[in-house]
Amino acid sequence: MSTFTYVLAIIVMGAVALVLIRGLFNMTKGGDANLSNRLMQLRVLLQAVAIILIMLTLWLTGGGRPG
Repeated sequence: MSTFTYVLAIIVMGAVALVLIRGLFNMTKGGDANLSNRLMQLRVLLQAVAIILIMLTLWLTGGGRPG
């Protein structure tokens, strides 16, 4: 289970990076402000999911503590 959450967290972090890059590209080319807002909201949601998955992975693995 911890391997699954670890891999899923990495995938979600990659999605965060892609949404961020897409949002920055849209902003620099002067694109639709509504799209930029939706991308920002999606990025924040994906970051929350990534943090939850990282915390779950740490909890399942014992947080790196020996034993």
